[in-house]
Amino acid sequence: MKKSYIILAALLAGAQAATAENLTVESPDGNLKVTVDAPVAKPGRVTYSVTYDGRTMLDPSPLGFIASTGNYADSLVMTGHEAGPYADDYRLRTAKKSMVHYRANELKVNLKNAQGNAVTVVFRVSDHDVAFRYDIPRQNGGETGSMVIRREFTGFDLPSGTTIFMTPQSDPMIGWKRTKPSYEEEYQFDEPMTNPSAYGRGYTFPALFRVGDEGWVLVSETGVDRRYCASRLSDMTGDGLYSIEFPMPEENNGNGTSAPGIALPGHTPWRTVTTGRDLAPIVETTAPWDNVAPLYEPSQNFTYGKGTWSWILWQDNSINYDDQVRFIDLASEMGYSYTLVDCGWDTNIGRERIAELARYARSKGVDLFLWYSSSGYWNDIVQSPVNIMDSSISRKKEMKWLRDTGIRGIKVDFFGGDKQETMRLYEDILSDANDAGLMVIFHGCTIPRGWERMYPNYVGSEAVLASENNIFGQDHCDKEARRSALHPFVRNTVGCMEYGGSFLNRRMAKGNNSGCVRRTTDGHSLATAVTFQNPIQNFALAPENLLPESEGGAPVIALDFMRQVPTTWTETLFIDGYPGRYVVLARKNSGTWYIAATNGTDEPMKLTLDLSRFVGKDRPVTLINDLPDGTLDRSEVKVKNPAKFPITLQPRGGCVIRTHIFIR
Repeated sequence: MKKSYIILAALLAGAQAATAENLTVESPDGNLKVTVDAPVAKPGRVTYSVTYDGRTMLDPSPLGFIASTGNYADSLVMTGHEAGPYADDYRLRTAKKSMVHYRANELKVNLKNAQGNAVTVVFRVSDHDVAFRYDIPRQNGGETGSMVIRREFTGFDLPSGTTIFMTPQSDPMIGWKRTKPSYEEEYQFDEPMTNPSAYGRGYTFPALFRVGDEGWVLVSETGVDRRYCASRLSDMTGDGLYSIEFPMPEENNGNGTSAPGIALPGHTPWRTVTTGRDLAPIVETTAPWDNVAPLYEPSQNFTYGKGTWSWILWQDNSINYDDQVRFIDLASEMGYSYTLVDCGWDTNIGRERIAELARYARSKGVDLFLWYSSSGYWNDIVQSPVNIMDSSISRKKEMKWLRDTGIRGIKVDFFGGDKQETMRLYEDILSDANDAGLMVIFHGCTIPRGWERMYPNYVGSEAVLASENNIFGQDHCDKEARRSALHPFVRNTVGCMEYGGSFLNRRMAKGNNSGCVRRTTDGHSLATAVTFQNPIQNFALAPENLLPESEGGAPVIALDFMRQVPTTWTETLFIDGYPGRYVVLARKNSGTWYIAATNGTDEPMKLTLDLSRFVGKDRPVTLINDLPDGTLDRSEVKVKNPAKFPITLQPRGGCVIRTHIFIR
């Protein structure tokens, strides 16, 4: 029986060799390998697989799609292939590092379907990242210049035993004023792939997988603009297969199509697979930006920095002139550049007094961001201003007023889904805002997909269960530390994360004497100012933090740090951690390293850190850490052995190490 099986397997292998060809493209260092199995005689399906350091990261996974012009999945045959190096050196101002030297090897696999129409699958493989997409020429002998892609079969087949760190896609048109999906669901932590998603709708990008003891895989997509929809992963089918899913028809209140339409020649977005034996390549990846390009020039030299934000603690009632003056004064005293005026400013303050407020802010060295709803006809939001950002006529008129008033940016909220129609709206808002000299933050939204490089005035997206939830329920405060130890490994790996955290209040309300109780330490709050990355950081500070400590104010140590911490970085390096348990990151700005750690558990954590890349032997650093009694301590420490630096993190605590001495 066994002998017969071996003979049959050999015969099948021989038949396969006669009808298919295995093409391989490796990373420049030779460790990451993609193998494409493509039919060359008898039409069939095309698959790809991924190994790293000889270990399987993706089993053979399907490629292809069905479009209005035919089937590009079941009956394909390879007509040729090309291979060669690919390189790009580019600058980033608003992401993990400022200069990227991208080196990859490229494989183009040319295919045709049963109707004789062509498609090319392009793979680019760098030392830890795989990016691939479909390039599609004009079809039917050049007569057909457009296409609707009705379904993608593109998949990611994870080996057995893999566990997941993913967040489910919600049902459409649920939640606050029917605004979901908005990428704000609870994550699954290290759970088996057999678990279905919470809503049965699959999972949003990015998706992190632990492939047993073999390594880690991060799956996402990039390069999404008005020419395609945003996608997600399906629920698992078979033994570990997740496939591309398009938006649900009900998204955006049913407006717009789920299937993207593209002009030909055209292409799909890049799908990315980041791999590593450890988590450093996951945290440090530049895959979201490596294969995209700026879509327009910046209208000016946009300036990034820190801001204050009354709404996060003082809520809707704070959107009045006098309270906004207090938060402008807070920003000025902290040396911050911005104050965000949230929803309802048009009715509670009025446009004339907003202009007056903007003049007052400038007199204090502060500029304003103003909040807008994106709606619209796709939700039930009443928070104003509404019905402005979704119309080109009203939007351009409004942005002219914003420019003339001296406003520096806008925060646009409550988007309704991932359809191509919504991607057009994101791009139109960004492009018009750039013309008006405005930066843009998105809230209640999708993840960025290469947008930091594509749109130079884009400065952040929420797309996470963010800090505002601490106001809404004690359960969120109780889970804050665990979530903080997860996001640097998943959500924040693929783009800016407008989280709005770093609370110094002990209670989540105005006055610091009511509301939900913060469970994290002050050291944890300071550390997340580093571990969370966004070029405009509207921190959750409040005027009561400036009171003397004896009267309930924040520690002077904490305020000093929050004055000094930057929001843009020239380098980001992973040091240690495990998703949901703890994280230790180093970020560099102006020659200074900020090394931050958070403990996501309820127990003290003793770590020995290798800091040899950041500080020399017997060199001093400034250490800010929690003491066991809950107070915050700052000390100057001489690093005796940089390779073995001991640190203790208190329960739900954190610390920051700075390689230059703090000077008040």
